[in-house]
Amino acid sequence: MTVVVGTAGHIDHGKTTLLRALTGIDADRLPEEKRRGMTIDVGYAHLDLEDGTSIDFVDVPGHDALIGNMLVGAGEIDAAMLVVAADDGPRAQTLEHLELLDALGIRDGLAVVTKVDVAGEERAAEVARTVAELLARTSLAGGPILVASATSGEGIAAVRDAVIRLRDRVAVRTSTLPAGPRRLAIDRAFAVRGRGAVVTGSLRGGEIRTGDVLRLEPGGLDVRVRGLQVHHGAVEAAAGGRTAVNLAGVELDRLARSAVLTSGPGITASSRLLVALSRPADLGAPGPRDGRRGWPPADGAHVRLHLGTAQVDGTVGRRGREGVELPDGRVCSILRLAEPVATFSGDRGVLRRPSPGDVAAGLIVLDPRPASGAVRRRATPERLAALAAAVGEGDVDVAADALVGLHGAVTERAVAAVTVTLARPRTELPTMGHGLVLAPDVRDVLEAAALGVVEAFHRDHPIESGLPLATLRPVLRTALRRLVQIRREDADAVDAAIGVVIEDLVARRRVVRDGDRLRDPARDAGPPPALTAAMDRLVALLDVPAPPDLADAARAAGCPPEGIRVLADGGRIVRVEADLAWAAPAFDRLMGTAVALARRGPLAPAVLRDATGTSRRVVMPLLEDLNRRGILARTPAGHVLGPRAPREPGGPP
Repeated sequence: MTVVVGTAGHIDHGKTTLLRALTGIDADRLPEEKRRGMTIDVGYAHLDLEDGTSIDFVDVPGHDALIGNMLVGAGEIDAAMLVVAADDGPRAQTLEHLELLDALGIRDGLAVVTKVDVAGEERAAEVARTVAELLARTSLAGGPILVASATSGEGIAAVRDAVIRLRDRVAVRTSTLPAGPRRLAIDRAFAVRGRGAVVTGSLRGGEIRTGDVLRLEPGGLDVRVRGLQVHHGAVEAAAGGRTAVNLAGVELDRLARSAVLTSGPGITASSRLLVALSRPADLGAPGPRDGRRGWPPADGAHVRLHLGTAQVDGTVGRRGREGVELPDGRVCSILRLAEPVATFSGDRGVLRRPSPGDVAAGLIVLDPRPASGAVRRRATPERLAALAAAVGEGDVDVAADALVGLHGAVTERAVAAVTVTLARPRTELPTMGHGLVLAPDVRDVLEAAALGVVEAFHRDHPIESGLPLATLRPVLRTALRRLVQIRREDADAVDAAIGVVIEDLVARRRVVRDGDRLRDPARDAGPPPALTAAMDRLVALLDVPAPPDLADAARAAGCPPEGIRVLADGGRIVRVEADLAWAAPAFDRLMGTAVALARRGPLAPAVLRDATGTSRRVVMPLLEDLNRRGILARTPAGHVLGPRAPREPGGPP
């Protein structure tokens, strides 16, 4: 991997000059920066080493009015190099930059006391001791402190060696940590004549190659990698660090700083985030920062979020269930943003107050798409604490379970996003499906609902073989929507989850599946004996050429409407009209007579009536039914054989 080191420090303390002495590259790239002699926007340099590897540097502005630009660079670094001028000592932006680095959770770094040739060694040593005391109160505690002069060259070799050791420490520490999803947060976008749009940023979480199709977030636009450059040289693949990407399929105005290039699950565009806020270090920066407000940020506080290369206004929400204090001293919050940002579980950022501009909190994103509405009642302190701890520790399984518990139901794609984000290097990732992962309590409710519907159906339809699946699915779909938040795009996932619940009930023999019907395993597949006897009596009454009206026959046999439906569905009776039916053998005999007569010539209703000893009341409906079935066909001369008439025994097929 290529480690990215960011500078930090007060204006005119020599950050850019030190980088030029280390790398030979002037990170001040803008004409105005050259004219004014100060870094205005983020600059970049790299140190090529003898072993063929490189270290990337991000040079940030030190002016107090340019803290936003500083955070654009600081949001995408692995380690920090604090620069303090010996003749000036730590100043306002020294302290503010240290507080910001601490809020971002930057753990690896070093400090360089510069301009020793101007201030002298005694003064430089005094400043170094002060810097050590400051570092001890931040996440950079224990980092090495060196003394150098970028002008005379004194100590530059030692700084170079310390930077290499810093690179090695970062590489060892991060080799076992989650790398997050493949992503490149855009910090610059411009057009190259004849080539189109080009963006630059720090590549994280995996390799990209020429020809890859990436997704631009927010927005979800697919773009193609036309070309890649690393340190001004064209490459076929880039694995990390500072990378320039030539893109096809997108206009330059879509490629604003703060957008992210990514692929696969992991990155989510959202304007509402569940975050864990950490208390910032207070190093006592002078000026308006003396008015620092209390901890934690109040509900409704207006803040500015710095996340990756994005800067977005937002509001802290701590009034609801999510606004709990965590066991480790952090607090949860819902962050509502003025516009969506591209982020992921485990992403780190900083909140600053608009005025006086101090650090309000460091943060880590727990859930980029937290539940809303009634589902928020699932946000218990225990579930929030479990999710916060798992995201911080990179525990994939616990994080996924906690996320499902908070929502009640989460798509497999959302679970995969957490897995990709928190998985350790070389971890085999599960195959992503299109279903819905249900919390155990939600699954229990759905199972109970399904069993209740089956039981009620048996009670209301005692002779039916079972509940039709087509009846059960909408009931469970409605029950699920009452329990969890279902987005429109998750409809297929809902149906898949309901199918899994039903199949699991079948596998555990809680219900029995007969074709497209479900029944209680304690019930026989057929009707009870008393009903069977009534159905048999009805069949006997209808097994005549001229049966009585069906309603009269059913009353006489004691057969309810459910029995009639079962007999008709099972083919034991043939119902040609609402109140006219034959037992199947009687119908087959009548049909055989009609077909035999039609073979001799066109059949008139009166002929069939006389041949069967029936009446016009039954003959006319019988002929109509045979016409519908294609066994006979009506003609002006009478009824003739139809296309589906049975062939004559011994005749041609």
